[in-house]
Amino acid sequence: MSAPGAALTRRPAPAGGPGVFPQLFLAVVCGGYATGAVFGWGSAELATTMGDFGLSGAAGLAAASCFWYGRTRSTRFRPAWLLFAASSAMAGFGNFVWGWYEVVLGRHVPSPSPADFCFLLFAPPAIIGLLVLARRPVTRAGWVCLALDSWLIGGSLLTLSWSLALAHTAHFAGETVAHAALSLAYPLLDIVLVSMVLALHFKRSSANRSAINTAIAALALTVLCDALFTSPLLREHYRSGQILDAGWFAGYMLMAYAPWVAREEGEETLARRGRSVPQAGRPIAGSLAALTPYLAAAVCTLGILYNVLDGHHVDRVVLFTGCTVVLALVVRQGIMLLDNISLTQELAQKENHFRSLVQGSSDVIMIAAPTGILRYVSPAAAGVYGRDAEELVGSELATLIHPEDLGRVVHEVRRFLAAPPAEEPTTRIECRFRSGSGEWLNVESTVNRHHGGLIFNSRDVTERVRLQAQLQHTAEHDPLTDLPNRALFTRRVQQALAGRRVTDAGTAVLFIDLDGFKAVNDTVGHQAGDELLVQAARRLQDSVRAGDSTARFGGDEFAALIIGDGTRDAAAREYRILEIADRLRVTLSQPYLVEGGTEVRVAASIGVAFAEPDITPGTLMRNADLAMYRAKQAGKGRVELYAPQMQADVVRRTELATRLRTALHDGEFALLHQPVVELATGRITAVSAQARWRSAQGILFTPDEFLRVAEMDRGDESARTAELGRWTLERAVEQADRRRRAGHAVPVHVRLSAARLLDKSLPPKNIEAIVLRHGLPAGSLVLELSGSDPRIPLDELERRLASLRRFGVRIALDGFGSGYAAMSALRRLPIDVLKLDRGLVEGVADSARLHKITAGLLRIAGDLGMLSVADGVDEPEQARALLAMGCTHGQGAAFAGALDEARLQHALDSGPYTLPSEAPGGGREVLVGGALPVRSGAVGGAGALAHAPLRSNNETPVPPT
Repeated sequence: MSAPGAALTRRPAPAGGPGVFPQLFLAVVCGGYATGAVFGWGSAELATTMGDFGLSGAAGLAAASCFWYGRTRSTRFRPAWLLFAASSAMAGFGNFVWGWYEVVLGRHVPSPSPADFCFLLFAPPAIIGLLVLARRPVTRAGWVCLALDSWLIGGSLLTLSWSLALAHTAHFAGETVAHAALSLAYPLLDIVLVSMVLALHFKRSSANRSAINTAIAALALTVLCDALFTSPLLREHYRSGQILDAGWFAGYMLMAYAPWVAREEGEETLARRGRSVPQAGRPIAGSLAALTPYLAAAVCTLGILYNVLDGHHVDRVVLFTGCTVVLALVVRQGIMLLDNISLTQELAQKENHFRSLVQGSSDVIMIAAPTGILRYVSPAAAGVYGRDAEELVGSELATLIHPEDLGRVVHEVRRFLAAPPAEEPTTRIECRFRSGSGEWLNVESTVNRHHGGLIFNSRDVTERVRLQAQLQHTAEHDPLTDLPNRALFTRRVQQALAGRRVTDAGTAVLFIDLDGFKAVNDTVGHQAGDELLVQAARRLQDSVRAGDSTARFGGDEFAALIIGDGTRDAAAREYRILEIADRLRVTLSQPYLVEGGTEVRVAASIGVAFAEPDITPGTLMRNADLAMYRAKQAGKGRVELYAPQMQADVVRRTELATRLRTALHDGEFALLHQPVVELATGRITAVSAQARWRSAQGILFTPDEFLRVAEMDRGDESARTAELGRWTLERAVEQADRRRRAGHAVPVHVRLSAARLLDKSLPPKNIEAIVLRHGLPAGSLVLELSGSDPRIPLDELERRLASLRRFGVRIALDGFGSGYAAMSALRRLPIDVLKLDRGLVEGVADSARLHKITAGLLRIAGDLGMLSVADGVDEPEQARALLAMGCTHGQGAAFAGALDEARLQHALDSGPYTLPSEAPGGGREVLVGGALPVRSGAVGGAGALAHAPLRSNNETPVPPT
């Protein structure tokens, strides 16, 4: 902060003190009174009235002002103002009595009179009030010195006064004792009051200084007028209303004004606010305060010597007073000598103590002159800086500070020196300091002012700075790959967007995911997976430019920030970024050599998003994430560029997924069953349970549709699928038990993935518990095993299936003929039923090649003694072809679609379906799939079964409710 700036921050003067107007008013009133006194007020009567009652009113005003201030203000000076009020009240009453005699009674004031006693009572309260205002000594020696100083001043004044006037007053002939005592009491009390004023002027409290100075000035002016009045020459010719009254009037008015002048914050207020009272340096005032007693003694001595040398007779009072003044001066000097000896010893002890502290401190203490030259360096510099203190003394501080930090240090020092010391006593500076070995140490210094220079209390914080840097690096970097983490990468993206210039067009963010990384962890081990991630991070970092940034977000997710090169052609920018992304994809897809010399491969799916105008870092990174996920959906191992449609798709899928989650809890799912028909007889031998989602619009979604929605819901896919699987199994077994009790004991097929069957989160023996709870006999439940994930351990799956078979649950291998794990599963797993994939059935009547493949698979099933079920038999030709190949069962629209419970009961009661055969008259009987078989005599002859028109599985009508 510059000096002008520091001045602007200083606290303004309180608004409570009076301004210039009261001072002008006071000057005008006092000047008007003095003018009237000089010109005699125009008449003798008015002069007497103004001289008596005018002074009484001014003194009364002073008493009222001090009393009101003392009653309404709670300060430690409150007793002083109340005492000043009492003193002013005595003066006012005395002037009132004086005026009563002169103005009302019209005669001279007797001596002594009640007015004299009031005037005598003016001094004691004022003296005590001055003691209250004084800064109280803290030791007994201080109190003794204060008393001696007062006597030195008072004795000197008494000596001079006695020599000049009081001696004549004390020897007036014909005066009574009371009159003589009264004549002496006035000057003696004034001497005491003047002594207190002079003694306490330099010892007053620093709080409310302006008000105290005004009160002292008021008392000094009043005492001066009293001293003039005491003089016999002036007293003989004194008349009320003369110029001498103007001095008393001004003193009383000053006392009335004193409490309200410039009320500054006192020590108590500043202490409550946590601020110290600034002790401004006052060398002249301090010197006068110290010399005042000696000057008084010198004046006393010189007065006595002058009378002796001039041949005058030395009065005994003067001689006695002078001796006591000299004795008091000697005693005071002895006390001061002893006090100085004590202070010198204490200072020496403290100096030795602080020298020991400085020399034994582990911190380096340096004192620098205003020019920057080091005047003192503590011995700790040898241990901290590796340089002797003597070597550093005399060198310039700027040459020891790192050049990069020097400007900042100089700016802070200048700002600190310009700031008010009371507001900023210290500051802290951290910079690099050259050590004896030439290395740069991080040094933290506390700086204080010292006689225009600076004191540096410095310590080595190099280890702390290194630890902070290490902690900062750890907080912002991935511990495995040492790449920046998400937080640091987000900050760099924000910086790139905030500081992007016109030449930075084309800045893009790449999100990278390693496809197949989980398989590496499951097959080779997590240690090998970590090595792969480290190598991938190194490849990623080596493939980008120096100004670009890379990061790892966790798992196998990485990111890269590519800064634009200023190309204005959008197509060229897109081509360049896509080329970089494809190069990264190829680089990251190269084989990795991991622990034990094992070679593993993963692919990389990369999403790219460009920084558009006014885009936020969060939106840009979200766009890249969406593009990366689209790349994984599109087949993995590819690069996808973000398009706005991706966000719209995400919103749509999120809404649908939310509806799906709600449907699971609100009971919007319905369970339908599709008959499994024996192709040789047309008899329904089993039913296949199929879940349907009844939306709020009355539409039933098929399993393929809502499971695809569940897969899009990446966060909750496993939870939603598991919950749906448990609901399907429970409802299928429950309805199968109900049909068995109604006389239709047909097995029910329930589709279940191999991963779900081995899910550790499921309760043990969960399937067996459901079957036992509903009391299904053995063979009533057929689990259709789906999924061909090669990561599933076949040994564990084999044990689980064997346990289920022993319990009476039959096992069907779903989707046989598709996937690479089908033959391995057929070889190792205990399978009862083979369920042909829909893809083998669709073209079996038209494609000779597919016909041979399907026939071969059916022969395998027959040779192994397994039943076979063809899924998706939608045409009569397909049913005839499959029957000819040896397929035992089929399900599909050629017989019936998925039926609700009422229509299924009707189908079971109606008997076997009509088998496809050549129709009479050379035509074929057309077999169509429908929800319910109906009797028709028009087609196929009497008694033939005809079916409703073909419908797709996706168009299943809404069951009745």
